[in-house]
Formats: sequence, C-alpha cells, structure tokens
Amino acid sequence: MSTTETLWSDIEPIYAAILDHPFVTGLTDGTLAREKFRHYVVQDAHYLRGYARALALCAAKAPDEHALAMFAAHAGQAIAAEQELHAELLGSLDLGADEAAALPIAPATQQYVSYLLATAYGGSYAEAVAAVLPCYWIYARVGEHLLAAGSPDPLYARWIGTYGGDEFRETVDAVLAAVNRLPVSDHELARMRAHFTTSSRYEWMFWDAGHREETWPV
Repeated sequence: MSTTETLWSDIEPIYAAILDHPFVTGLTDGTLAREKFRHYVVQDAHYLRGYARALALCAAKAPDEHALAMFAAHAGQAIAAEQELHAELLGSLDLGADEAAALPIAPATQQYVSYLLATAYGGSYAEAVAAVLPCYWIYARVGEHLLAAGSPDPLYARWIGTYGGDEFRETVDAVLAAVNRLPVSDHELARMRAHFTTSSRYEWMFWDAGHREETWPV
C-alpha cells in the first residue's frame, strides 16, 4: 500500500463514526440547530489561525521547493478561508467577525491546535504533515459524501459545497501526492500513523464539541 493508503486504513472506524455523528447527519437532513452550527463556525475560525501556523511550519521543514511553496500557500489560504467563508457564514448567523474572535476558545479546539503545533514544532517534516493531513483529507471525504445528499438548508448547503467541490479536492490530492512521494523509514511511518490517527480523533471531537456547544467545565 502507499503511505496514504496505510494511514487511511488505520482510521476507517473513526471516519465511519464521523459520518454517523448527529452534527454531520444534521447538515444534510436540516435538523442541526443553528446554535450548534454557530458554535462550530466560531471554533473553526479559532482553529484555522492555529492550523495556518502548523502549515507554515510544514513549509519551513519541507524537503523541497515544491512542498515548501504548497504548504506556504495553504497557510495563507487557511487565513483567507477564515476571513471569507467564515465571514459569510457568521453574517448569516447574525454574528460579526470581531464578535466571533472575542468568544472563548473551547477545550477541544485548544487541545487540537496545541497538538498540531507541538507536533509541527517538535517532530520531523513527515510527522508534521501526518498531523495536519486529517483536516485536509477528512473534510474532503465528508464534503464529497454530503454533497451527494445535499441539504434543505441553504447555509449548510453552502458549507457542503465548499468542502465537497472540485477545487478543494484538487488541493487535497496535491497534498496526498506529496505525502506519497516522501521516502520514510518504518520507524517514521509508525510515528506518522500515530499522529494521523490522533488528529483524526480530534476531528471527531471537534464536531462533537460543536454539537454539544462545548464550554469549559469550570
């Protein structure tokens, strides 16, 4: 198997749990409460600021100019997504960007971002890429899955169209190709698999936190 096939084989049960989560199913059947989606969008804006920094670290550690340019561009695009897509979504939810930025970062968001940054700073390039990869790949797979079903809610349909569309899929395909070109030892592949699985679990936790409108317990 290719490196990416090996990584994905580890998380099939996690991906299935994501597709079955009521937050995700609620996007297509229209039952997801707007308050839950609002919480998710606010946290996603917080998350993307940290994710952009993790991508920039991938660029800094990249072994070749192609990967450097790709991850540097994606870091900038993550910030652009926050400013454009989230501004549009938040506007539809009667919340301004400054108001959203002032809301607290929830536990799952802080944990996930902290894990990505710790891995990207302290690990190898391969480990850093494995940690950031689930956010690319799972969103593309979820978006593709949901796009086939659509949504009666125009706001949710807009979100689904972003991640289920060809443009995002092409971005993800480029990252997957870069991962598969990377020569890795058995030891480093084992580390990649551990990081990829952990980040995939955080993806489930992030949607679950949105569904619960998670706040700090004390």
